[in-house]
Amino acid sequence: MSRLFRRRPLAGLAAMVGLGLLAAGCSGGGSAAPAGLEKTNLTVAAVPALDSAGLYIAKDRGLFAAEGLNVTILPAISGATAIGSQLAGKFDVTVGNYVSYINENTTDTHANFRVLAPASIMQADTQEILVPRNSPISTVADLAGKTIAVNVRNNIGTLLISSVLSDNAVQVNKSQFVPIPFPQMAQAMVEHKVDAAWLPEPFVTQAEEDTGAVPLADANQGSSQNLPISGYMVTASWLKKYPNTAAAFRTAILKAQAIAATDPAAVQQGMEKFAGSPPVVAAIADSPEYPTQQNAILLQRLASLMLNFGMLQQAYNVNQMIVK
Repeated sequence: MSRLFRRRPLAGLAAMVGLGLLAAGCSGGGSAAPAGLEKTNLTVAAVPALDSAGLYIAKDRGLFAAEGLNVTILPAISGATAIGSQLAGKFDVTVGNYVSYINENTTDTHANFRVLAPASIMQADTQEILVPRNSPISTVADLAGKTIAVNVRNNIGTLLISSVLSDNAVQVNKSQFVPIPFPQMAQAMVEHKVDAAWLPEPFVTQAEEDTGAVPLADANQGSSQNLPISGYMVTASWLKKYPNTAAAFRTAILKAQAIAATDPAAVQQGMEKFAGSPPVVAAIADSPEYPTQQNAILLQRLASLMLNFGMLQQAYNVNQMIVK
């Protein structure tokens, strides 16, 4: 039985259309820019997952416009794939997983990313490892030596899977991580291209309904429980060049985060309109926590896990990347 039916008894789910990757890139209007903004037209890249809901709400509710900003939203496969374009100046802000940006800060001397605002903290059922229907894999231990889909290697998915495997006494280096975009993972399991897949919401719910994929393990457990997942990222050079614009963007996002934390209908509407989620999927997919202030202790725990699993060569102090 799929998790959809365990959560709510809704009819007609099998007939839902597939989740698209296209996010709306609307160029909404607004009042004249407040004095002091160095830039008013911004391009933001975001993975169309529930972690990005604050961005969609800020656009949909006119919070950016109220700050004098005209924000265009573009879809991204992952934070890691958007980093190059951001460093090249094609994106002003990206919404992505912290692991990719910490990796970039520690391996590229030209990268110096800052967390302008938090986006999400993992909660139960929001990040899961799934297997295909009728899979012989029934426990985490069965993942030993298997292929597991991630959207890109060495990102938050790699970290979460490694943590779950390790906590269940499974050797991480025995499993193989295979990069596949989120919307294609469920079918890849059906076609036996991979044995399992890590997915965030709403892709978890969509995979369950499209192919009957079955949750094997919730990533929100053990060493990785309540980890911060993603943030609104800018480069240090961009922040220095556009401080007032950055402050205006942050103001709008934090207002949107507060809405997302208390208004599920606003999250649902944003996911439908900007992430292309089918209405039923948007209505029942589990949401992460939407913080309105950065928790440096939690973020440091993520960096420590990265070091533990060999994703960092030396300890990294996250305080240097948090915008106060």
